[in-house]
Amino acid sequence: MKKKKTADIDLDPDDVRRGLGQLVLTLVELLRELLERQALRRVAAGTLTAAQVERLGRALSALRNEMDTLRQHFGLSEEDLNLDLGPLGKLL
Repeated sequence: MKKKKTADIDLDPDDVRRGLGQLVLTLVELLRELLERQALRRVAAGTLTAAQVERLGRALSALRNEMDTLRQHFGLSEEDLNLDLGPLGKLL
């Protein structure tokens, strides 16, 4: 009986870590952009108080800064988070 050959998968832990970081940060960036757009709509509609607008601005700025820090940690650029979805185009 012939023994079935299996292909060895050579995974570099750093590549796996970077790829997982890229996937997670892409999802977080997508959500951040959606939140920012919703916030701008609410500000334009006048449904927020001045204090709420200020808190929202600080929170979105802090999130953007944290995303920059995490991107640097994983060695990713902003473009790395804009995944190519083939026929659908770029994600972001």
